[in-house]
Amino acid sequence: MRSRSELLMKSLGVLYPIIFLFGIYITINGHSTPGGGFQGGAIISSTFIIQYIINPELEVSLSRLQKIEKILFLCIILIVTIFVLHLNGSSILLVNQIYLIVMNILIATKVYCGLSIIFFRFVLFESR
Repeated sequence: MRSRSELLMKSLGVLYPIIFLFGIYITINGHSTPGGGFQGGAIISSTFIIQYIINPELEVSLSRLQKIEKILFLCIILIVTIFVLHLNGSSILLVNQIYLIVMNILIATKVYCGLSIIFFRFVLFESR
């Protein structure tokens, strides 16, 4: 087993929650500031990668991540359809902001699952 740097482990352990909260902030405020679902999901996925660097023995269920990603895709399609068909003429700013926030959260979670699957496919299967 390779020796791991104690400094790296401690610093990543401290940065982990900060990066995670930053990803959530980017996702939630994406409707009014630069950022959004994709950027927030990529940042949140990096926290998952950091968790693997800290603990390489981390058990990951790729099939569960894939199922979650598929369900989120269906939710995104469903919410867009409902919004376009039923609330298209809505000029209420609050409704539009809630729609954008929900879409950013769903997209961020889907991007998080997708990038995590890509990372673990390379780590677990391609490195052998």
